[in-house]
Amino acid sequence: MSAPTMSAPTTPEKDALFSTIDPGVRIGHVHLKVADLQRALDFYCGVLGFEVTTTRPGAAFISAGGYHHHIGLNTWESRGGSPPPKGTTGLYHTAILYPNRRQLADALRRLIAAKIPLEGASDHGVSEALYLRDPDDNGVELYWDRPKEAWPQKADGSLEMFTRPLDLHALLAELDR
Repeated sequence: MSAPTMSAPTTPEKDALFSTIDPGVRIGHVHLKVADLQRALDFYCGVLGFEVTTTRPGAAFISAGGYHHHIGLNTWESRGGSPPPKGTTGLYHTAILYPNRRQLADALRRLIAAKIPLEGASDHGVSEALYLRDPDDNGVELYWDRPKEAWPQKADGSLEMFTRPLDLHALLAELDR
């Protein structure tokens, strides 16, 4: 089943007001409300390998590679709380981009060692992804992007994404190369 095609409504006035966002714009970090800060740190730092860059009362900021923070974790409004019930709005998942397939394989190795179950593992043509839940039931996607020149295309040259099962054994074999 393919996703419906959607586009923003256009009028001459809106087209002039709402031009396309600059291609240099990036999403720099995500801030998550958690019930137990140490439990969240045990997952994001202990299992996934992020490093704490700074802390504040009820919060920690973590990164990969020394950036000020990729993920903020806080208990300011959520200490001891429970996840939102199913069927409500909110963050679907946080997507964490790995630089290459070998690093994604290492993330899978860490998850297996920590006995953290996957909810899914998909090959999307443009990327390969692992799907799981953090200790606060937040969705997490761990993925790597194939080089743009390897992305699948339709006959008309447009992007052709898909969802196929990801071969986890083949992914783990990356660690033996």
